[in-house]
Amino acid sequence: MLPIIYRDEHLIAIHKPPGLLVHRSLVDRHETRFAVQLLRDQIGQWVYPAHRLDRGTSGVLLFALSSDMARELGRQFEAQTVHKTYLAVVRGHPEEVGVIDHALSRQFDDGEWQGERMNREPQAALTRYRRLATVELPLAVDRYPSSRYALLELEPATGRQHQLRRHLKHIAHPIIGDATYGKGKHNRFFAQHFACPRLLLACLRLEVRHPASDAPLLLEAPLEGDFARLVAELGWAQALPAGLAGQT
Repeated sequence: MLPIIYRDEHLIAIHKPPGLLVHRSLVDRHETRFAVQLLRDQIGQWVYPAHRLDRGTSGVLLFALSSDMARELGRQFEAQTVHKTYLAVVRGHPEEVGVIDHALSRQFDDGEWQGERMNREPQAALTRYRRLATVELPLAVDRYPSSRYALLELEPATGRQHQLRRHLKHIAHPIIGDATYGKGKHNRFFAQHFACPRLLLACLRLEVRHPASDAPLLLEAPLEGDFARLVAELGWAQALPAGLAGQT
């Protein structure tokens, strides 16, 4: 059963676990489990995803229960009025606060028709971040005698594909557990030393206007499982935003 964190007659939101696709993808042709399908079967009605989370990302995932509500939510995402807050563990110690203003080209899945492939013009992409905590471990994971990591709060102002993962790679502080944009040595270290092989990226908060009433709607998904345990093990639990420490 997918954990439901909010539901009314128009909307439903779940706490998506890591490793679950939102919907079918050409990249993962052999996958048979999708959030859209599982939630539809769980509640017995069609659901319409309002946004995406990468397969490895956990946290708040919002669905509309009708195409009209999905359309209204879509307008908010397109207008960039939705406020999203993520948490990530990254390699190194970034500045305490920062803005990553770096345009990103669209990426294409295998099988998309060639006409679409021609449109690769970079699109504006902006991410704000705040450093919540740091650690320096006396272990030589890479070429240095010790290894530095940080806990970041991330706020993407735009919604480009893989934006947070690509932006953090761009500033040389890739997210731990990212097999595509991260660094294998550090990913393997966290998998082996902390028994935490997942992508360490989670959507903690999503703030929208309710498409039926226009009232503000705040959705939250506290850290859980391996991510929460890791944060506690590194002594970072007190650095988390209020109410989002979750359970190990």
